[in-house]
Amino acid sequence: MNYQGNLVVNRRLPTDGYVYMRSGVSNFDDFNASIRSTYLNTRFGLVQPIDALYGYNETKSALKQAKLAYESSRKSLKRAELDLVYRVTQSFYNLLLVQKSAEFARMDLDRQTNASEISQNKFAAGLIREVDALQMEVDLAESKNNFDLSNVNVSSSMNYLKEIIGLNLSDSISLSSELKYDIVIVDPEKAVQMAFENRLELREQDIQIEINKMNVKKQRAEGMIKADLTAYYEKIGVNTTNVSTGFGTAVNNSFDDFKRRPQNYGVGINITVPILDNGDNRALVNAAKSRLLKNEILKQDIQRSIEVEVRNLVAELNSSLKRLQLLEKNVIVAEKSFEITRQRFSDGDIDSQAIALERNRLNNAYNSHLSAYIKYQLMLSDITRKTFYDFKTNEVIK
Repeated sequence: MNYQGNLVVNRRLPTDGYVYMRSGVSNFDDFNASIRSTYLNTRFGLVQPIDALYGYNETKSALKQAKLAYESSRKSLKRAELDLVYRVTQSFYNLLLVQKSAEFARMDLDRQTNASEISQNKFAAGLIREVDALQMEVDLAESKNNFDLSNVNVSSSMNYLKEIIGLNLSDSISLSSELKYDIVIVDPEKAVQMAFENRLELREQDIQIEINKMNVKKQRAEGMIKADLTAYYEKIGVNTTNVSTGFGTAVNNSFDDFKRRPQNYGVGINITVPILDNGDNRALVNAAKSRLLKNEILKQDIQRSIEVEVRNLVAELNSSLKRLQLLEKNVIVAEKSFEITRQRFSDGDIDSQAIALERNRLNNAYNSHLSAYIKYQLMLSDITRKTFYDFKTNEVIK
């Protein structure tokens, strides 16, 4: 009968070696010879791969890969947050678009109602033809229909915004109707630099390149001479008695021997020399180098794509700002022009078709200005998520 128990504790070292402690007791009963043998052992030791000092250190490599993976996860989280901010921003401005469109539709309905009343009075007085009065009624009905549809769109967009930001559908939302904005001039060189420093795609390629370099080093180490330095300090205790001796007594006797017996020391070195591998390892090293080169080329392609994307976005953003400022003036001109046309229609100088054309021009001016405003705001949010830099506050998104 043989039974034993052991305790083993290992501690990894940054040098890729480890220190250990092993302690145990074993007992062997030979009933034929009526002998009980008890053995105690405690050893403290060190194992250090010498090639880890000049070749591949697996412990340091594993730690570096863990840090790179953590950094990549943080970058992915931040990118997801910026994407979410963009989606919420997009939903917000979509609601603002339909809400302002509803306001424009209401203003258009009021103007058309007023114009229709004027045309009815003028028709009753015999100042305009019946077809002009009927056309004004058709235009009024169309304005009412557009106003009703705009209210439906407002309700739908508001429910979507509530859903994406986690509000209950019964909650109310109120948006400011003032189309205010900050004038932000973006330097394309700075935008490209921020994108190169912060874009997740480039950092992922950097991480993969670092991993490939470690793989090349690891594979090259497979063909090197390897050596392990070992050292230990050990004490043992042995006791042989009759099988009828109690186990506790046998262990105590072994412990007495453990204390009396001199300790053992040991130092050794194990060397592994590769003799012939038919060029297998060299081929594997070349394959690892090819994967490294592939990722380096891929990084260059991604870098060029990001630069083109960011430069185009900056150019479009700056152009959008100029268009927005131009359309602001266009709205002012269109409003003044419509007031003049409405007065001329009241005076009988022009017919219903002329005021309808001027009304459409004013509506188009409102809608064009609103679309330009929303596009400008969305592009500011888009360039922030694509460069990880807020050009409004001149701060890096961390």
